[in-house]
Formats: sequence, C-alpha cells, structure tokens
Amino acid sequence: MKLWRFNGGLPSLAEHKNESTHLPIETAPVPSQLVYPLRQHIGNAATALVKVGDYVLRGQKIADAQGLISAPIHAASSGTVSHIADHLIPHPSGFSAPSISITTDGLDKELPPSGQPDFRQLSAADLVSLIREAGIVGLGGAAFPTAIKLDNQSKSRRIDTLILNGAECEPYISCDDRLLKERADKVIEGVNVLLHLLGAKRAILAIEDNVPSTFKAIQTAVNQNNNPAISAAQIPTIYPTGGEKQLIQTLTGKEVPSGGIPADIGIVSINVGTVYAVQQAVIEGKPLTSRIITVTGEGVTTPRNLEVRIGTPISTLIDVCNGYTQDADRLIMGGPMMGFALMNDQIPVVKASNCILVASKHEAVTEKQAMPCIRCGLCASACPVSLLPQQLYWFSRSEQLEKAEKINLLDCIECGCCDVVCPSHIPLVQHFRYAKSALKVQHHEKHLSNVARERFEAREARLAQEKADRAEKSRAKKAALKEKPAKETIDAAISRAKAKKQNPSEGEG
Repeated sequence: MKLWRFNGGLPSLAEHKNESTHLPIETAPVPSQLVYPLRQHIGNAATALVKVGDYVLRGQKIADAQGLISAPIHAASSGTVSHIADHLIPHPSGFSAPSISITTDGLDKELPPSGQPDFRQLSAADLVSLIREAGIVGLGGAAFPTAIKLDNQSKSRRIDTLILNGAECEPYISCDDRLLKERADKVIEGVNVLLHLLGAKRAILAIEDNVPSTFKAIQTAVNQNNNPAISAAQIPTIYPTGGEKQLIQTLTGKEVPSGGIPADIGIVSINVGTVYAVQQAVIEGKPLTSRIITVTGEGVTTPRNLEVRIGTPISTLIDVCNGYTQDADRLIMGGPMMGFALMNDQIPVVKASNCILVASKHEAVTEKQAMPCIRCGLCASACPVSLLPQQLYWFSRSEQLEKAEKINLLDCIECGCCDVVCPSHIPLVQHFRYAKSALKVQHHEKHLSNVARERFEAREARLAQEKADRAEKSRAKKAALKEKPAKETIDAAISRAKAKKQNPSEGEG
C-alpha cells in the first residue's frame, strides 16, 4: 500500500529492542500485596467500592468509574482489602494518591468469566458498555478510556478506517512486539470486534519494518482469519512514527487538524495491546486485570517481557528478571524519550505501564549543561508536528503563554526529538511541559471566573426582573382602582352602611 512521510522525526535512534525480545513472555507471580491507585487513566479518579476488611476475587470490580471520562478498576487476584489510603504512584511529581491495597491469599480465586453472546449479535452501544465495564483504557501509554474513543454516536463522525498501532518507535520498549509474535490470532479477533462496533470499512495493522518475523506472524493470523477488511502494513522505522497523528499521516496521507481528533477525519487509532484487552473482555469475558510490560536496560540482569497483574510492585518484576546489576542507576517508567523517573521500586504497575527501564548512567543522561540557543533551526526540522520549538521556547521561558498557545503549543506531543538534536542541550520539552501546565491552570481559572461572572449576572438579572415584576403589579393594581366607576364605589358604601344598621353587633370587638 502507498505510504506517506510525516515531517521531521529521527530515523537513526538506537533501538535496544533485541535485549528483551529474544525470550518469550513470562507470567509474573502474584505478589503478596497489590496496590491500585484510584486514578489510572485520563479523567476522573475511580470511586472505591470496597472497604478495609472486604474479601475480593480476581476480576471483581473494586472501584467504579466516576463520571463519563473515567474507568473502573478490578482486582487482579483474591485477597483482603488491607488499606485504602495514600500510596506513592507512578507519576513525574513523585506524589502519593488515594489507593486500594489488597493482601493476596495465594489462592488466586477468580469470579467465573461472564458468559458472552456472539459479539455480532450485540449493538454498538452494548459493546461500548461492555468495554467500559471491563475497565479498558489505552495501553500504549495515554490511558484514555477506550469506551469514550469508540462511542461513535455522532452521525457527523462516520468512521471509515480503523488503525491498529503496533509501531513501537520508542527505544527499548518491545511489549507489543512480543504480543503480536505470540498472540496475533487473539489480536485479530479483537480487530473483528472493533470493526463490527465502529462499522468501519477497513482495518490496517501497522508495525515498523525492523521486525520482519513479527510481520510474518501477523500476516499468518490475517490470512487465517479470512476477513478481507483487515490488512497489515510495514512502515518505515522513524521515531515517533508510533505517535497517533504521525501514524495516521503515514498510512493515509491525512492530517488530523490542530485541536481535533482522528474521528474528525473518519479514523480511529488504537494500540494493539488495547485491542487484545478488548478481545479478552468481549470474547472471553475477562476485565482488564493484567498487561504485558517490558523490563529492560543495563541495570537489570535478564531483560524480557512479562505478563504482570496490575497493582504489582515493580520490585517483583525486578526479581523475576533476576535482580539488579551493578550498573543500575535509575528506574524509568516508559522509554528514554518520553518516560519519567520513579522514586523507588515499591511503586505499583498501573494500566498505563508499558515499560520499566532500569537504566545505567549512560542510558539515562540527565546532567547536561544548557547553553544559549544558537538559532540553528535543527529543532524545527526534527519536529514531527511541524511546530516552531525555538519560538515556543522563548515564549515559554518568558511566560508569554498566550503567544505560545497561538503558535500551537498544545499540539506538542512531547516526543523529545527537539531535545535530542539541540546542540545547546536546552531541555526544550521541560519548558513546553511547564508552559502547557501553566496554560491548563490559566484556562481553568478563566473558566471558574467566567462561571462566577455568569452566576453574578444571572442573579442580578433575576433580582432586576423580580423588582420590575413587583412594580408592574403595583402599577396595575393602582390603575385598576382608578378605573372603577364612582357609582360602584358609592353603592358599595351604601350596602355596607345598611348591613351595619341591620346588624349593629357587627364591627364591634
């Protein structure tokens, strides 16, 4: 099929994939304690459904979605709820957040998988509800609730193409590669579910051209499935070709508009790990309780891919990989380009965890002396979103946030290409992240101010209307009294006098 080329990118990043792809997926053991932060997704944190002392089974819902953009959480093994309190979470801030802790009992009892009818007999709304109840979010790292992405109720957004993202462009990460090698048939079953749900005409499963054996496994699964709407495509290995907008442009030549989403141009893009989770939920009746994670880097003895229960402490994963080496210097969740450092290995695996990089000092270079910008323009040439990083840097640094927003700061995907090519070692992405966070706060404060202003104006308008209504009633009453005929007034007075004369006792008291 014809392919297109997006702007910028880095074609020559060291991949470091082979270190973890030579071994099959191994299932990590159930740890003695599982920890579930209530916010494991974009949107509102889930609400706990259990209390301390409750006994739970694997697959049991322990926290429910709160609001539309949210997702429930399910226990990954049987045991007793031991704590519901703040716990250190995987986040760049290093903060703690409300979490549910379960002390496992070693029995791994589970709820019986719910009996599922043939998905072809279910409506799109039924399937969306099922996927929402399974707690599925984007497993490529974004963790956006999948049900929201799939809920195609608007007729103005007719979906024509489904893109399955198997392009792991980030160095070191290989969990999707092993998934496709070993479970391609399950992934293709999930593609069939999504095609039925969306009513799309075609599905394209894309992987990079540096993994020919994986492509062969996919082709075999596609041929055996015998659905002509599904095809596989090899795309050039250029970072960040796995970015949603970059992959769409590569495969279709279409560009997602600034501030828009793929559905605006008739496309839905989903990570292959998420597709596998959909297959597990819809066909096998299992909610999202585990995922495949790459554990790699020079700081771990045996890099490999593991199927891990969500909530498992990272230390358990390190033990399965035969412990740390003497080169271990830093724990990073994600890859070296877009990942972030972790405080310690007691932090739990969450739904968005796709890689634990145990980096040596030269794998995670953090201490570079930033020098003045020399205006070379390399950052603009490398930017895959066609932004102007140099101008964004000046506006961000001087806190001219509105100017930065006007030149599309919010379109930055924080891929780090500009950081890599900058000869002055300026931490551009850090400046952009700060500016985006500040803009978010500014927009929120403006929203609150507008709400307060609208409430005040509405109250003033209501009080003015009530005052006007009272004045109008008073005016109408006075006018009515003036319009009464004088005779009627005299006759009424005479009638009252006669009545009083006939009944002198009336009026006394």
